[in-house]
Amino acid sequence: MNNIENSSLYEQDYYLWLQDTYQKLENKDINGLDLRHLMEEILALGNEQKRKVSSYLRQLLIHLLLYQYWEAERERCGKGWQTEIDNFRFELELLLKSKTLYNYFLQEIQEIYPKARKQVIKKTDLPATIFPEYCLFTSDQLLDSEFLP
Repeated sequence: MNNIENSSLYEQDYYLWLQDTYQKLENKDINGLDLRHLMEEILALGNEQKRKVSSYLRQLLIHLLLYQYWEAERERCGKGWQTEIDNFRFELELLLKSKTLYNYFLQEIQEIYPKARKQVIKKTDLPATIFPEYCLFTSDQLLDSEFLP
């Protein structure tokens, strides 16, 4: 299959294109690879991993803020929030085995926090002044399975 046919395969049957690309890589058929789409897919995989880190971090921050500040609901919802906190930490732990993604996580904490804060303010209808402007949780606290605010 030449590169034009391979490119067409990508657009017509993505799964088959993946299988075909794997076979070509396994057989070291570098000339037969659809390099343009292969490079796009590799970048997309990396971006997807970063998106997951951001998403799990945002959800973790939301639930930690709910747990810490929504006192009126803590008795009723606290166990559920703890379960969610544990789940998001677990997912982050898996992703953060990558040093690159761990460094991304560290730089994203202060970027993601305002978004999480805004969502919690909307959800709780509590005054915005209750919630710190900047994330006060350390990276160690965020990942510590024993830490609850």
